[in-house]
Parts: sequence; structure tokens; C-alpha cells
Amino acid sequence: MPADHLITLSASPTPSGAVLLLHGGRADGLEAPPLLNLPALRMRPFASAVRRAAGDRSLLVALVRYRHRGWNGTRADAAGDARAALDAVRDRAGDVPVVLVGHSMGGRAALRVAGEPAVRGVVALAPWCPPGEPVAHLTGRRVYLLHDDADRVTSAEDSRHFAVRARAAGADAVGIAMPTGGHAMLRGAGAWHRRAAQLAIDLLGTA
Repeated sequence: MPADHLITLSASPTPSGAVLLLHGGRADGLEAPPLLNLPALRMRPFASAVRRAAGDRSLLVALVRYRHRGWNGTRADAAGDARAALDAVRDRAGDVPVVLVGHSMGGRAALRVAGEPAVRGVVALAPWCPPGEPVAHLTGRRVYLLHDDADRVTSAEDSRHFAVRARAAGADAVGIAMPTGGHAMLRGAGAWHRRAAQLAIDLLGTA
């Protein structure tokens, strides 16, 4: 994965953990993301909230920029980029615990790679959880799925079903109903930022 696809937003010289942010995208699209990548920009406030919630804790906070805009069916490009980003985090910070915070397609990517050894948990924001999405690899992982029932892009009901299936597979999976925000999480944005950031820091605290 090219180095400029892992964008470091904040890092201490010797981080004790990492939070990797995965932005949304499209179901299909082999073109590269545009220079003005609005889904990636939407994750910046979450990064700021993580830094505030971390206090004095030494963390690496980074954002993935995908090679392609879409998930692209069985190619699962965003998941492949997420795995490569985890490798990049390990090269940068060593074998530190990692929490994944992903929105929409990024939530699906985060959940798909949550079985990787470094990953301690996932905070999935309005995630894309289609029926049949694999869950067996989530055994022993803690997963939070935040969703507003008013979301018209991804399904809050699908998130709830995913959480049920993940628990049956041995995950500590919790669905969290957000009272507002829709898919873009703009209305009541501060609540989304604070909740996601605190969950991410709590997950690192259990590592």
C-alpha cells in the first residue's frame, strides 16, 4: 500500500496504541478517490475527538485513503486496503493494539478485518452490513455498531442483525441506537464524535 494512503493525523514518538479511521465509499467504483474526498474529510472530526478523549495517552491516529472508491463485489477492495493499512501501522508503531473506527463502507471494511491479530475492537458508524456478511472471525472481538434508524443509505436493521449473528459467533457485539444523524452523521454530530471516540479509547484500555 503506498505510504500516502495511510495518512497520519497524530502520532507520538512511541505510541502505545493506534486508532485507524476508515471512511465511506461506494458499492462499486474502480476509479481512485478524488483529491477532494468528502467521505475522508468527514472522519477528521472523529480523529480530533479521539485525540481529546485520549488525554495524555500516546497514540497513533491515522486515516486510510483507499485505492478505489468502491467495495467492488468479491474484490472487497476496501478490506484489502484496511489490511495493508494495518501492516503500515505495525511498520510505523510496532505490535501495538489497534482499534478500527469505520463509517459506512469503511465500517464494513473494519468489521471484515477485525480478526487480524492487532485489532482489539471496532467502532462501526452507520455501517454497511449486508445479509450474509461473515462473522466467524469476530470471536473474542468487541464490536460496537452505531446507527440511526432514520438512515436511508445503510440499514440500521441490518446492523442489528449483524450484531446478533456476531454474538452467536462469540463476539462481544453491541448495537447502539443513535437518536439522530442519518447516514452522514451531521445532525447531532458532536454526540457521534464523542461516543465513537470514547468507545475507541475504552477498547484500547482493555487491550
